[in-house]
Amino acid sequence: MNKLPIPLAIVLLLSSGACQPSTDRSESKSGHKEGQAEQTFEAGRDYTEFTRVKVMDRQGFATPVEALSILIPRGWQDVGEVIWVAPGQACAGTTLFFKAHTPDGASGFEIMPNYIWSWSADPQVNAFNQQHGNGQFCGVGQPMDAAQFVQQVWAQELGNPTITAIKTNPDAIATMGENDAEHRAEMMRYGSAGVEFNHSAVTAMAKWPDGKSGILFCKVTNAANYIPNIYNGTTSVSYTSSATRMVYLFPEPEKEHAEQMMTVILTSIRTNPAWKEAAEGYWRDIREQRHVEHVGRIQMMDEQTRRMGEQAIQRGNRRLAEMDNQLRSWEARQSANDKIHNDFIKTIREVENYRDVAGKVELSAGYDHVWSRSDGQTYIMTNNPNFNPAAVFQDQNWQEMEKVD
Repeated sequence: MNKLPIPLAIVLLLSSGACQPSTDRSESKSGHKEGQAEQTFEAGRDYTEFTRVKVMDRQGFATPVEALSILIPRGWQDVGEVIWVAPGQACAGTTLFFKAHTPDGASGFEIMPNYIWSWSADPQVNAFNQQHGNGQFCGVGQPMDAAQFVQQVWAQELGNPTITAIKTNPDAIATMGENDAEHRAEMMRYGSAGVEFNHSAVTAMAKWPDGKSGILFCKVTNAANYIPNIYNGTTSVSYTSSATRMVYLFPEPEKEHAEQMMTVILTSIRTNPAWKEAAEGYWRDIREQRHVEHVGRIQMMDEQTRRMGEQAIQRGNRRLAEMDNQLRSWEARQSANDKIHNDFIKTIREVENYRDVAGKVELSAGYDHVWSRSDGQTYIMTNNPNFNPAAVFQDQNWQEMEKVD
């Protein structure tokens, strides 16, 4: 079965050494302006300090390489790794795992490895894949959208919490199709009769019997690959689906604060472009090598067989155009529906652009004041207008950031 390469939305983070608690900031600090009464500020109540940590790829290269980075609250403990599964094995590809949590484990954020599953119109292919294609990060099953995946698959992995308030996340969907044309062109070059992408993303709430709650963020891409049968002129279809999953866990009374924290963390994820290019280039070379081997066999076929294949491709392209029009119509309807949001979804989605001497950065819109040490790595967010970290910490490197377009 031809497998469609799905861009692994590798979205994440960090090395544990960068987020150790600072002893001079973990306790309540006092600061005051001349002529004013002394004020006491408490971390976590009056302000939250975030620091950028890194996720290192220690498998794919001769020396460790930074794959991505993310902002987490100072004092949280974190662990993360990039996972490579070699070609020829089930779940071949690159994914990652990241987890950060408070010292007591009451709250935390986790990026789970991408999960990929396949399905074919040919039952024999499905039976073969179920025997040989299942692994820790992949499986066999029919395509489903993000809401279905959360309810039918991910919830079981999380211990069957009650799933509530599932809402479409249009901002996430808008960014998911950026590389569709490139991947479609590659598959068409390999002989596909057409490739169709369907993207979905949701944000949901989960509750467990022990009183813990969670914000779930899930993106799913379903890709249909139309494959011409050069022997009989028909076209079959195979599906490759990929799910990206992130969860923020917290005690139920801290729901409002958790929404703000989740927004900061999600919008802070930065992938190293050099690492991404190298990783994607490796898997592109693997696909190209397999294609060359396949073409070598195709060239031995007679002219009649080639003509049959060309006719199948033409029929597949016409069918793809019809389905593409249907997809555009479906997206238009979804776009209208996605305008109906409650305050919870708005909190998760909204961000602001801020600027300091290190440049422009996108951060959560849930805070009235944002301060930076001008290093691009450390930020303080607060709704307390009296809190000034330069005075509280006696550190003039702290400067309040200004909002920009």
